[in-house]
Amino acid sequence: MNWLALTAISVLSDSSRIYIDNYISDYYFKGKLAASQKYFYAVAFLIMAAILLTISAFTGLLSFEVIPFGALALFVISGLTTCFAGIPYYKVLELDNSTNLGIFVQLAPVLYLILGWLFLGDTISPLQLLAFFIILTAPMLIVFSANKKRIRHIKLKAAAYAVLYVVMVVVSNLIFVKQNSTEIAFIIELAFTFIGKGLGNAIIMAFMPKWRKRYKEVSKKSHKKVYRPLICTFAACIAKDFAQYSAMIAAPSVALASVVADSSKPVVIFVMGLIMTLIWPKFGREELKKRAIFIHLIATILIVIGIILLQ
Repeated sequence: MNWLALTAISVLSDSSRIYIDNYISDYYFKGKLAASQKYFYAVAFLIMAAILLTISAFTGLLSFEVIPFGALALFVISGLTTCFAGIPYYKVLELDNSTNLGIFVQLAPVLYLILGWLFLGDTISPLQLLAFFIILTAPMLIVFSANKKRIRHIKLKAAAYAVLYVVMVVVSNLIFVKQNSTEIAFIIELAFTFIGKGLGNAIIMAFMPKWRKRYKEVSKKSHKKVYRPLICTFAACIAKDFAQYSAMIAAPSVALASVVADSSKPVVIFVMGLIMTLIWPKFGREELKKRAIFIHLIATILIVIGIILLQ
């Protein structure tokens, strides 16, 4: 499948996950210790890893005599790093306005561009570089147009956590792409990455008794109805991971895959928000302002121009 199509699946899946996450946090956790959902993900990722490894064993793809142990360990580390990136992420939400995180998320494509060149040997043509910066302009336009004083209000400590979060996610994905090879089937790579995510969530929950307690309270109070949206958001996570990792491997460079995904996500989230605000207000919260719609339209045009140049 074309890497742009895979990126589109990744963005749509992740945008859906964000809206379901917001619903879970508001409706079930009431904004208190929403990170305690990690208790569920610890179990879910380990179960998913077991399913993928079982499929690999029955299809003859899993053979530890052929697969290097060191490579598998790095996939686990990749999953662990992604999981632990959630710690500074939630710290940002505690210390500052969540919208400010969007500014720092846009550092990711630039980091991919630099680190991909240094460690993966990625090369980008002048035309692709032009497309890269055109697409990158789109989310920056959205972020800075929303509130001109936003930069002044960012707290230094929150900014440090935000940068740490972005760096950890970028490093995790680069480890995955770097270790990808023909010797190991993609499904096995993903399985061991999921093991890392499951173990990471389990380790975090082991040291956060308040989160465990909150999760059990919500589960009991909701008569386990909270599992329905949790399963939906986990399914969206799995779809996003499959598509995202595949796109990064198939794309001309991880930087191009990242800039298309990260830059188009704010636009996709906004459009989804508008639609759901009109037909399902419980999920959508976008304000139907002409200025916001106009800015997102310009951002969409920039992304489309950049994607056309990439092709």
